[in-house]
This record gives sequence, C-alpha cells and structure tokens, in this order.
Amino acid sequence: MQKDLFDLQELESLLSGYWLTDLANFSAFLFEKVPDVNWVGFYLSDGKKLRLAPFCGKPACFVIPFANGVCGHAYRQVETLVVDDVDLFAGHIRCDSNSKSEIVIPLLISNRLVGVLDIDSPKVARFTGEDRIFLEKAVRILSQKISNYSGTKFGRISLSH
Repeated sequence: MQKDLFDLQELESLLSGYWLTDLANFSAFLFEKVPDVNWVGFYLSDGKKLRLAPFCGKPACFVIPFANGVCGHAYRQVETLVVDDVDLFAGHIRCDSNSKSEIVIPLLISNRLVGVLDIDSPKVARFTGEDRIFLEKAVRILSQKISNYSGTKFGRISLSH
C-alpha cells in the first residue's frame, strides 16, 4: 500500500468520537480505500473472549477465544501481527477460505486494550512494513478520537450479555 492511497485527514473527518459509529465508518473507509482486501473489521473484548464488532466483508466468526487465531494472538501480545500466509499460522481461524494473508492491530482506547482491527487479503504476503506503520497510525487516530469524545465513553459500554 502506498501512503498516498488514502488521506488520513479524510479518514479523521469521518470520525465523530462515538465508538460504534467510528468503528463502522473506519471499517467501511478502509474496505473501500485499501486495495486487495476482502475483510476489514473489529473484534472487541468482553473480558473473556473477542466478539465480532463492525466490519465490511463476508459474514465472519462471531467469537474468538483469546488463545486462538491471529486475532487472539495479537490481542494477548498487544502487538501488531502480520501473517504473510495464514495457512502457515498454527491455530489460524478460517472464516473465509479466500483469505490468504492478514494484519491484526491492537485497539487501545484511553490506554486500555479493548480489541483488535483485523484486515484480511486474498493475496499471500499482501501487507508490507509500510502498510503496518500506516495502518497503526490510522488506528491511533481512531483511538484518540474515541478517547476524546465527551459523550458515551467506550469503557462504559458492556459487551457481555
């Protein structure tokens, strides 16, 4: 991905600060602007596992245990994980057989780990180091916008039943 593929200011202008709206718009924006991806979305922690949140793409796995998959690993390690070939990742959870590579970025709101951004591609080795840096910057903008919102705080939202 080239840095001029989309403008971070354009992305920021779509963010209201309200977490649910922002996760939806963020997913839709990246799905539209980033080439060669087939799924973009969020998984949020309910304290026991990751649960499907706003996304764009085919229907997805709705629950991911912290101990499983690329998303669970990135969440547990609190670090971005780039997987060039998901077939070679032990424990990969296959929601879409067309997905071949993946990047997962932890989502921290007000310095609290709340979930992950997951992006899948039908191309092996789709995500570069430049992509990682750029997407991490986009996630920081999202996090800051939500953190600064004076309305409903993300931390007060309960994802559990």
